[in-house]
Amino acid sequence: MKDTDKPTASAKSYEGFDEEERAAMKERAQELKAESRRGSRSAKVDGESEVLAKIAEMPEPDRVMAEQIHAIVKASAPELTPKTWYGMPGYAKDGKVVCFFQSSHKFKTRYSTLGFNDVAGLDDGTMWPTSFALTELTAADETRIIELVKKAVS
Repeated sequence: MKDTDKPTASAKSYEGFDEEERAAMKERAQELKAESRRGSRSAKVDGESEVLAKIAEMPEPDRVMAEQIHAIVKASAPELTPKTWYGMPGYAKDGKVVCFFQSSHKFKTRYSTLGFNDVAGLDDGTMWPTSFALTELTAADETRIIELVKKAVS
């Protein structure tokens, strides 16, 4: 094998990841660069517009759910700052993403996901859910999401 036939170091780092996962990693790298370039005052405004832009890119059923979740999170936890996270709408406290919405379209799955990271205060005994599959949002689902988001930031 010639030296020119060997994969580069950056190509090796992507082995085992599909196209969508590689794209999400690239989006996250761009998000980190953008965050380091802007000041903290403009971060909230820029984050909000970036999240809304990502939601607008989603296909119809996911977009409607993402818009509803965005409104729920903003109303029930105004202390969270909207920001993109791996190209998804996320909501952060003290710079750390507490919860996020993953469109089914993003990784070509059969349902969207509302996820919570480890900084979310959802602890309940020795085992608790950290993500929830969503196919649509009912009034009961919205009530449950409000409860989860409030608990996550408490």
